[in-house]
Amino acid sequence: MDVTEGTVRKICTDAVFERGERYLAEDRILDIHRVDTTVAAVVSGSRQYDVRVDLEADGFDPWCDCPYDGPEACKHVVAVLLRCADDCPPDEGDRLDAALEAADADDLQNFLRETLATDAAVRDRFFARFGESTTRSVDDLRAAIDRKFEETNPDYFVVFEPIDFSGLFDLASEYRDQGRYASAATVYRALVESLDDNMERVDGAYDHFSQAFTRALDEYVDCVAAGDIDTDEAADAVAFLEDRATSGSQLLSEHFERAATELEESLTERRDQ
Repeated sequence: MDVTEGTVRKICTDAVFERGERYLAEDRILDIHRVDTTVAAVVSGSRQYDVRVDLEADGFDPWCDCPYDGPEACKHVVAVLLRCADDCPPDEGDRLDAALEAADADDLQNFLRETLATDAAVRDRFFARFGESTTRSVDDLRAAIDRKFEETNPDYFVVFEPIDFSGLFDLASEYRDQGRYASAATVYRALVESLDDNMERVDGAYDHFSQAFTRALDEYVDCVAAGDIDTDEAADAVAFLEDRATSGSQLLSEHFERAATELEESLTERRDQ
């Protein structure tokens, strides 16, 4: 997708576009770099915000960790896209490929192992890509997600700003791409449970959390339906959704009821085939 003023205007309101222009003019983009079609940047606002866009995706697939919950893209995304339209950062993809090709195999393996030893998120993605099912339970993953809520606003119960769940969604997608549906379902269920438990404390960026919940719930149903599970496991999955419909947040009860019905129908259809 070409990055022009016109294409940027299509993904934001007029007011947000003007604020994005002002942010660009005020040199609020502190850091920006590009690998292939992905541009990552840091934009200064009331604090520093991380921004990612895909220059070839329809609508640029924007992501920002700011609290904006209005329609379409935020001013930080707009500022980054307008910068790309005016002066796109050089693509470091070829440089990265060249460095990888030139690297000694043992040195590269040592570097990778050091990185994996210190970065749990990357380590999980590595195991998911190269043939390992998850060893983390739903409770373990949910506790880690709950900590994100606690750390976002430690002095108050209320959460005002969005939380970045992209690493967990990427991990679940990796498992799913490898055909390990049970592992993917474990990650999605942890997201569903934590978001359900914490939704009452959300008082800002509600659309962000609602969209994350809906995505995790839909993906959980799809993975359970696609996985190789026995009758008891299928019954437990449906029971989990039905229980949450009555015991979880009232804001989300209808979503759980719908998901339970869809999962039961999918499992019944599979058994009848």
